[in-house]
Amino acid sequence: MTVQLPLYDRAKLTPGIVHIGLGNFHRAHMAVYLDDLFNMGESHDWAIIGAGVRAPDAAMRDALKGQDCLSTVIELDPAGKTCRRVGSMIDFLPVEPGNAALIAAMSRPEIRIVSLTVTEGGYFINAATGQFDPGAPEIMADAATPDHPGTAFGAIIAALKARRAAGLAPFTVMSCDNLPGNGHVTEAAVVGLARLSDPEMAGWIAAHVAFPNGMVDRITPATGPHERNLAASFGLQDDRVPVTCEPFRQWVVEDRFPAGRPALERVGVTFSDQVHAYEMMKIRILNGGHAIIAYPGGLMDIEYVHEAMANPLISAFLDKVEREEVIPTVPPVPDTDIGAYYDLIRARFSNPEVADTERRLCLDGSNRQPKFIIPTIRDARAAGRSARGLALESALWCRYCAGISDAGLEIAPNDPNWAVLTVLAGQAKADPQIWLEQRMIYGDLADDADFAADFAHWLRALWADGTAATLQAYLDS
Repeated sequence: MTVQLPLYDRAKLTPGIVHIGLGNFHRAHMAVYLDDLFNMGESHDWAIIGAGVRAPDAAMRDALKGQDCLSTVIELDPAGKTCRRVGSMIDFLPVEPGNAALIAAMSRPEIRIVSLTVTEGGYFINAATGQFDPGAPEIMADAATPDHPGTAFGAIIAALKARRAAGLAPFTVMSCDNLPGNGHVTEAAVVGLARLSDPEMAGWIAAHVAFPNGMVDRITPATGPHERNLAASFGLQDDRVPVTCEPFRQWVVEDRFPAGRPALERVGVTFSDQVHAYEMMKIRILNGGHAIIAYPGGLMDIEYVHEAMANPLISAFLDKVEREEVIPTVPPVPDTDIGAYYDLIRARFSNPEVADTERRLCLDGSNRQPKFIIPTIRDARAAGRSARGLALESALWCRYCAGISDAGLEIAPNDPNWAVLTVLAGQAKADPQIWLEQRMIYGDLADDADFAADFAHWLRALWADGTAATLQAYLDS
């Protein structure tokens, strides 16, 4: 089995991007697009310098530095797997308190883009308001010690300040996370944090720094023994952090890069001023769809996503909720048939080669539900439509957070707020309204009597009859 290697001389690459957050998604997405571009002989002054701001990022640095910053990416096409070594990253900065190395790298004149994949929960958003939360402990700590920041946003501010003092143009800040309006969200975090310690600098950032919105998409499972064994089958048994991914990928981004950008349109990136339309379609249909199939699968002890899709009840549940409640809230998207897009999503979820797990989809519901599910419910209710299926999805999440499957097996903690959620889920068994009173998640949906009644009905049914019977009851209704 052959491994595709970079066709370019990596020693001749020069950096143009600092990327914060070297998880699997980045290495299977942005890094691959750049690798494709470099293979064409294009944009060799746009190599990536990797960075992290959390202590666990140091382990990724050690692994990647040990293999010259090459990433193994295995595409899991049912027609046949392919393996490549992606060489678009040329260094990984030390991970250290205060982020001095990161700030110094971002201050270099050749760095023209700083990009991020710090997860949906990494932007310090108050779920109840949907706005930046200046009271988050990490933000307050950075505001008190702006020269020794602990967050990515604090480091970005410090680097922008250094560039301004040196007379250098600011870099573009580009989020690659799955967030509605991710550019606006990133700008709110950077400007909001700067405002706490240096209001004048905050105004300068707002006036001079570009934060393009973007939509990114590629299903990328977590790395475990299965993925390492796949890498070993290609002769790469020493790679501790290989990435597996589906063959599909998509990237839509606003063309707002005052300091320049790589020629990514040459390798399939769409530059558009209607990112929001693509983004809403993807977040509601794909990310929302993940949630719809995740929790019933988790409660029924189904391990893999493709196995959940093969379950007639879960598959029919996904179809009914998507077609009746989700898709009607999605506005038109340029050059896109939304029905065909949903059919593609179903096919992607059903790919057995990906071996994505239900547990990964169930992860971090307290951050994902407010972004991927709650806005759809709000729009459906505002339009006078039922959201009974989405109320059932929410009840399934609550039931999952009780920490025990239908068969009585323990569900290991799977959310940063698991301890709190488990207590609330136990209390909600007797009083479902307790769950909806999580205003940071549901906001005023707790006051929607029809939604609350549907939620309560389904939660009681899940406890009394189990997941399979409850899904059947919904489908029969």
